[in-house]
Amino acid sequence: METKRRRTRRFFIAVGALCVLGVVFAALVLRGVLVLNTPSRADYPVWGVDVSHYQGEIDWEALRAQGVRFAFIKATEGSSHVDERFAQNAGEALAAGVPAGAYHFFSFESPGQTQAENLLSALEGREFALPCAVDFEFYGAFFENPPDLEDTRAELRAMLEAVEAETGRKPLLYATWRSYRMYLMGAFDDYPLWIRDVYLWPGLTLPNRDWTFWQYSDKGTLAGYTGEEEHIDLNVFNGGEEEFAAYLAAA
Repeated sequence: METKRRRTRRFFIAVGALCVLGVVFAALVLRGVLVLNTPSRADYPVWGVDVSHYQGEIDWEALRAQGVRFAFIKATEGSSHVDERFAQNAGEALAAGVPAGAYHFFSFESPGQTQAENLLSALEGREFALPCAVDFEFYGAFFENPPDLEDTRAELRAMLEAVEAETGRKPLLYATWRSYRMYLMGAFDDYPLWIRDVYLWPGLTLPNRDWTFWQYSDKGTLAGYTGEEEHIDLNVFNGGEEEFAAYLAAA
């Protein structure tokens, strides 16, 4: 009887220890101490960042010195908002020789046409080496109550077509695995994909879809920015040096 009790006690101690380790592991991942899927620099030598006003004042020369090869800079959101640091970031990235593109955060509560007008107004008179991108992801109450499928697709396509008509370049579509599966898959395959997956390699979750950029971490830390957000998003280009040079030449 005593032996059985000891075994039971050891079992519960082991289970408790595993639970504690699980909590510690999850906390380390959420805090960015552990990064689950850091891509190999041998496989993906071209890496970069995406930024907004949350990174505050950015030293673009410092980012470039650390190996940053490209950047996507938040320009606009919805039909009226312009990121407060967009103009400065765009100008200083260009001056530092960091190839950049502008991105727009898509709103489910605003017409696609007026969102396109907002982005195009912000882009006017500025030079970018990379195509612009439309960030299509859930936010706020839409995590639990996603918007109507067909209406949302129609507004998104209206925006994409308006931007392409004005810039002459197809915008990238930034998406999470969930937003891609629910809204984009099969309906926007003619647009280049910038996929966010901070846990798995996109080849595992999207085996039949090409991607151009992969945001693999939202917990990066680099020297050279002073904003309220201590982390910076990290991305890789799907290709090597020659492919990236060709991409820039064609963009």
